[in-house]
Formats: sequence, C-alpha cells, structure tokens
Amino acid sequence: MDKPSSSPTAVETLTHLVADDLKAVNEAIIERMQSPVALIPQLAGHIIAAGGKRLRPMLTLASAQLLNYDGDKHIGLAACVEFIHTATLLHDDVVDESDLRRGQDSANAIWGNKASVLVGDFLFSRSFELMVQADSLKVMEILSHASSVIAEGEVLQLITANDADTTEAAYLEVIQAKTAQLFAAACHVGGLVAGATPEQEEALQSYGNNLGIAFQLIDDALDYSAKQAELGKAVGDDFRDGKMTLPVILAVARGDDAEKSFWKRTQEDQVFQEGDLEHALSLLTKHNTLNDTVTRARDYGEKAINDLDIFPESPAREALKGIVEFCIERAY
Repeated sequence: MDKPSSSPTAVETLTHLVADDLKAVNEAIIERMQSPVALIPQLAGHIIAAGGKRLRPMLTLASAQLLNYDGDKHIGLAACVEFIHTATLLHDDVVDESDLRRGQDSANAIWGNKASVLVGDFLFSRSFELMVQADSLKVMEILSHASSVIAEGEVLQLITANDADTTEAAYLEVIQAKTAQLFAAACHVGGLVAGATPEQEEALQSYGNNLGIAFQLIDDALDYSAKQAELGKAVGDDFRDGKMTLPVILAVARGDDAEKSFWKRTQEDQVFQEGDLEHALSLLTKHNTLNDTVTRARDYGEKAINDLDIFPESPAREALKGIVEFCIERAY
C-alpha cells in the first residue's frame, strides 16, 4: 500500500456517500437512548455527542451500499453497532480511570463510575432490541457473539496488563477481540442484510477484521506520539497504566537486561521515577518499535484493501478503501 497523502478526505467521502442513511441512524440513536430516567439520556447523550466520526456504523451502511441494498434494516443495525461501541467506551473509561474522552470530561468523571457502568449496560440492552428488529437469527448471532468477544478482549487485556512478558501473539489476541471484532461484525451484518453471497460475507468480515487490527495498532503507536494532545489525551497513558501494547512488547523483546528491568519496574511494579516516560520514549526510538508498529498496521491495511477485490468497482468500494488509508494516515 502506497503511503497515503495527508489530505483528510477519506472520512468526508464516506460520510457524504452514506449521508442520508447516517442521518436516519443518528435519529434512531437519539430516539433509542431516551428513557424516563433522566440521567440515562443525559449521560448517553454526553458521550454520543462527543461521538467522533461514527466510523463503525458508517462501515455497516457502506457495506450494504456496496451490494446496492435499497431496504432499511441496515439503519437499525448501524445504530446497534454504535450503541455497542459506546457502551464499551463507557465501561473502558471506568476500567482505565480515564478523566478525558476525546478532549472532553469523560462520563465517569462527571457522573461517577456507577452511573457510567449502568448506562453502558442500558446501551447494550438497547443494542439487543435493535438486533431483534432485523428479524434475522444470523444477524443476532454475529452481533451478540461480537459483544461477548469484546468483553473477553477487555478481560484479557486486564490479564496481560502489568505483565512485561506479554507476547506479540497475546497482544494481537487482545486487539482482535476488543477492537477488530466489532469492525468485522459491523461490515458483516451490513452485507448480510443486503443479500451478500457467502464469499462476499467472508470478504466483508475479513475486511473489517483487518481494518480493525490496523486501526488499533495505529492507536497504540499514537499513545507514544505528540499527536496525542490533538486527541485530548496525554502522551503515555498506556505506559502509566502498564498496558502492554506492541511498541513496548517489541522494545522489551529487543532490550538488554537493564532495559528489561526498566520495563519490569514501570509496567509490572508500577514504580515510576522522574524521567521514566522520556526514557521509555527513547527506548522505543532506539529499537524502532513505533515505526515497526505502523508497518504492521500497513500490512493489515493492505490485506483489508485486497479483501474488497471481489466486489465490482463502485463509489462504496473506493470509500471503504479510502478509510483504510485514513486509519493508517493518522500516524503521520
């Protein structure tokens, strides 16, 4: 895959392509997050409004459009995907004790952990209501399975956190579950309701999976990048939390005994000294692990682009290819 240009047009292209459907999805999201319990729409509205690009639901919409779908079942499924994603964000911020989400106060910082967890549960429940409306057991199987795998990924990340011996294989298992699974399901169900053949279903599922892995690899590289400030996050949050992401895993594997002791002290024992983050960044630079993480992301991005080859040329296919480039481009 050639290095993408710096033009931020890919998300705009995809957003424009699915604009009418996305408007209907946003209306469905607003309608479905309502509750007579006032705190629920307040808290849910806060994180959904902070919402980002709606990338995952747009993948559902574009996957349906890839097959010229003219029904409306993809609307509810795209809203379902966004609710699952939002619920996991609420829970993640509690687990990570995060005070910021996309540059704004996180829901748990404003309303507390208990409310955030419970509203996350509410959004999960709403997502299952939306699944049922698709009137497809296979859709329910895909999305309910995705929900359970995401939870498994979060627990697996807890297990691998603060373990300097975490392997690259264990790390990939975590991101496959906690991130790539929902990308894959979002694309898969969009194609499924549009009448995809088994081969097309497999291609869409694989595209989403490879895209999701690439997306998370870039996120994990960005945590050690000055670009974090643009995202409303402090540089090195993963370092301070002891999250064993690929840049650190590679540095541990390539380090000498003194370096391994440094990673054990900071990541396992959580004993920090002044200048530790700067030293960590110098070790990542020394062993070229940030560049290698981005290179791996580009490899998965290439696979995602190739997954789309079975579909005829169309604006939807080009937009989905462009989103792969957008995900990688964030590293530059």
